[in-house]
This record gives sequence, structure tokens and C-alpha cells, in this order.
Amino acid sequence: MRILVLGGTVFLSKAVAAEAAARGHEVDCAARGSSGSVPDGARLVVWDRDQPVPADLTDTAYDAVVDVARHPSRVRTAVAAWPGAHWVFVSTINVYPDEATPGGTPAALALREPIVDDVDLSVDMEAYGPMKVACEQIVQSGAASSMVVRPGLISGPGDPTGRYTYWPARLAGLANGGEVLAPGRPDDAVQIIDVRDLATWVVEGAEAGLTGVFDGVGPVARIADLLAASASGVGVEPTWTWVDQKFLTEQGVEPWSGPEGLPLWLPRPEYDGMLAHDVTPSLAAGLRPRPVAETARDTLAWVRAEPDAAVSGITRDREAELLAAWHAAAQN
Repeated sequence: MRILVLGGTVFLSKAVAAEAAARGHEVDCAARGSSGSVPDGARLVVWDRDQPVPADLTDTAYDAVVDVARHPSRVRTAVAAWPGAHWVFVSTINVYPDEATPGGTPAALALREPIVDDVDLSVDMEAYGPMKVACEQIVQSGAASSMVVRPGLISGPGDPTGRYTYWPARLAGLANGGEVLAPGRPDDAVQIIDVRDLATWVVEGAEAGLTGVFDGVGPVARIADLLAASASGVGVEPTWTWVDQKFLTEQGVEPWSGPEGLPLWLPRPEYDGMLAHDVTPSLAAGLRPRPVAETARDTLAWVRAEPDAAVSGITRDREAELLAAWHAAAQN
């Protein structure tokens, strides 16, 4: 197959290009080329998507196009350029306004109202989901056939957000029995998806001409079990100290990500459904998630090999302060 990956230099789009090339497909990656290199076996075609499509691309007939864009104008231009290809559009679970109800699926959950114009996310982060809705609709109405994938928390080697990466990095080098702060309640539901599994599914969807809308998520797990599996992958057995969200909030800890954040922790119950989507339809469509322990092991190997690997979350000194304050409060 001749496959066009719009991107191909960072994280998921790069993993998609690598998987497609490894399978023997002819892979073109259309990108500015400023964020990194394309994988071995793929060809870079330099394109700033705010500019007209280069003739090198418009003169090529592609069997499939994979796009991860969030700007409606860019998706609109690309769909107009290759309407006859099978499209795989990578969207996001942020298209759903209901983040509180566990067990959601694309068939059951409503969508946000689309924003059809480009919005600068540094000005309005809330526009991300609505712009993705508009992008989905452009693909669905303009392409000959399409598969829409809505990922949740993507993890694994190469993650530029550093969110799940916090946990393997935190656990690395820990002595067995060492204390680690665990956020929220052990039974809180979470789910992650390894970037390599998502990329494989995207490429297989392109090969098969798979159509429909799916959530790109892994199996739902108790956060206690996911953290234990992560520790197992790193090769340690910590002592987990569970700290409730009221205390974390009072101490100024942020959920989800950031230098003052604790990844995988989300306020409850308002986010009970965000990392608890029903993965059954996606499994039936061919998604094959690997064990979390394997993701943790390989993520740590990547962090150790890449000095500039992103790791989001509080420092160990900050964690020690929080644990000391938690234990002191428990004695009063």
C-alpha cells in the first residue's frame, strides 16, 4: 500500500509510520521536519500545513491517509487533496462532554459542539475537543471511507507529555519496600494504551479499510493494580501510601500532569468516566493491548536512553514533603 502519514516525526504519528514501513508499505510522512526525523523506511516530504499542498504530494495517489491534526482548516485541506483514500483520523476522548460516567462508548456518549475554525489552544484550551469534533466530521463527510480513533491516555516510549512516564521514572532504582505516594483511592478506575499497540491498530485499520468510530483505550483497571503492574515491570515492590484527594488538593497538588501534578490522579467523581471507557468494541475491531508491565519496562528503558525524555509530575523532594505531612496529620 501507499500510505501518507500527516506528521510522522513525533510519538503516535511516528509510531504509525514506523509500523507501516516495517510491514513493507510505501510510507510518505508530510511534516515540517522541525520536530524530529521520520522512521527508517519512510520518506519525509516537507510541508507546512498552513501552506498549499506540495505538488510532490498532490501528484501521488495514496491508498490510505493517517492524520492526527487538531486544526479544522488543515484537515479540510488534506481531505480535499485526497478524498479517494481510506482515512484513519486520530481524534481524542476529549470530544465527549460527559467525563463522569464509566463504561462509555462512541455509540453511547454525546459529542461536544464542533468548533469549525482554528483556535489557538494557548488562548483557549477548551477548544481542543470541539475542534477535534469538527475534524472528525470533515473526514467522515469528505473521505471515501474512514476510521476514527479516539485515544485516551497514550503511554510508552517517546511520550512528549511525560504523564504515564512519571511512574516508571519514579519507581526506577527504588529499593524493595520503599515508600511511594499513591493518589486517590486504590479502587479508582484508570486505563492507558501503549503507543505501539495504538499504532499497530491504526495501520491494520488502514490495511483492512476498517470503518467506524472507536475509542483508542486499554482495559479498565483499578489504579492500585495498574501501579502494581508498573512496579512489576520496573522490577520493584514498593510500599504504597494512599493519600486521598482532599488532602492532595489542600496541599496544592494538581491532577493529571504538570510540575505540581500527579499523573493518573483525577478529581472524583466528576472524572470517574474519563479513564473508564468500555474497550470491548475496540477489542472486537482488532485492538490488542499489551500488559502494563511491558509498557512500564520499555518506558523506563527509553527514559534511561534519552536524557531529554519528558517526565511530568512532582519531584521526589515534593513527594517526601507530602508524605511527611500526611503521616503527621494521621497522628493528630
